[in-house]
Amino acid sequence: MIEICWSNREKGIKEKELKEILEAIIEEYRPLKKILLLPPDITRKYSFAGNIVSIFYELLRNSCEIDIMPALGSHMPMTKEERLSMFSSIIPEERFIIHNWREDVVNIGEIPRDFIKDISDGLFDQPIEIEINKRLLDKSYDLIISIGQVVPHEVSGMANYTKNILVGCGGKKTIDKTHLLGAFYGMEKILGRIDNPVRKVFDYAEEKLITDIPLLYILTVTTQLGNSSSLWGIFIGRERKVFEEAVKLSLEKNVTFLDRALDRIVVFLEEQEFKSTWLGNKAIYRTKLAIKDGGELVIIAPGVRQFGEDKGNDAIIRKYGYIGREKIIDLFKRNRDLQENQSVTAHLIHGSSDGRFTITYAVDKISGEEIEGVNYKYMSLEEAYRRYKPEKLEEGFYKTEDNEEFYFIKNPALGLWISREKFKEEVLL
Repeated sequence: MIEICWSNREKGIKEKELKEILEAIIEEYRPLKKILLLPPDITRKYSFAGNIVSIFYELLRNSCEIDIMPALGSHMPMTKEERLSMFSSIIPEERFIIHNWREDVVNIGEIPRDFIKDISDGLFDQPIEIEINKRLLDKSYDLIISIGQVVPHEVSGMANYTKNILVGCGGKKTIDKTHLLGAFYGMEKILGRIDNPVRKVFDYAEEKLITDIPLLYILTVTTQLGNSSSLWGIFIGRERKVFEEAVKLSLEKNVTFLDRALDRIVVFLEEQEFKSTWLGNKAIYRTKLAIKDGGELVIIAPGVRQFGEDKGNDAIIRKYGYIGREKIIDLFKRNRDLQENQSVTAHLIHGSSDGRFTITYAVDKISGEEIEGVNYKYMSLEEAYRRYKPEKLEEGFYKTEDNEEFYFIKNPALGLWISREKFKEEVLL
């Protein structure tokens, strides 16, 4: 089994080096007649996964059948424009498969209730069914390659590795319960940490339930540079130690420690990447540990047009709103729609500041009344552009014309921001 941990912390990995590494993988596994590639969707546009898929396609298209199934999780399917933006235009549309998290999955086992109760310190007391896309069990594939970025994550601590299989290609029951487990345990105790209850669920499944799947993980560590990204490391293999090496580099490249908690953070969400608060609330998750009590988070979101990624989730979010962890947990105990849609319950918990700071959404595709109806504050998009001028800014400290200081973040999906007043670097290692 191939294993590669390659990084360049100073100069990054260039396209030529990347292609040579991917060529080595192909040589290791030849002959390949049929493979399945599992990249992320457009919400990980800067992961380098699009480049990797495109290189694989160019190298193999004349000798191997290639299927590509973006690991959508509960996200909406990619549009044609998004596919063309992320992947090579030479890949035919029919090579892409849509993962349906509600219908295209099979149950492969269960994580026992006692195990879940133990790892969550008694906070979560349910078994977790493991559902994955049925294509992962298709014996016609010689190799299934999971491709994705390791970066701090609100549910699993650090994104990717088995998360790409169990959530990205997972079913509703698995997504619901792993998200609720993380929310009940506490996002602040999970963010940026490799060992936590949700990751232990994924490790259990990797060790006991998916060993027969011919999986290979390709993990990247990247940062955004303008409208492109820089690749700092690529980690390839099946064993957890490959993921652990990627995490070490991600904590160097994707976590920003600030000397003090901030009064105001302004986050910009790219229009193509963020179309819902379901995704846009990464602005909340990734800055929550850096905002002062009584502070403000302003989210400038020109693409946000809805709350949930589908109509059902959207309706539940509109019904309850982002009203805080304790209130949602209480409502969960009494309301069937929350009990039957546990990932939405988790999302509502994650998307609140619990009264610590205010959250203001600047949008023009949802009305102010709708924004305030889910317990956020509203600012017109026009006012946000006039006041903060995000199109001219890179990450850092700025002041408005009336001398209001703010810290600007261009893409919250690629990092985690932490105040040293509240947390030390050591807590993540």
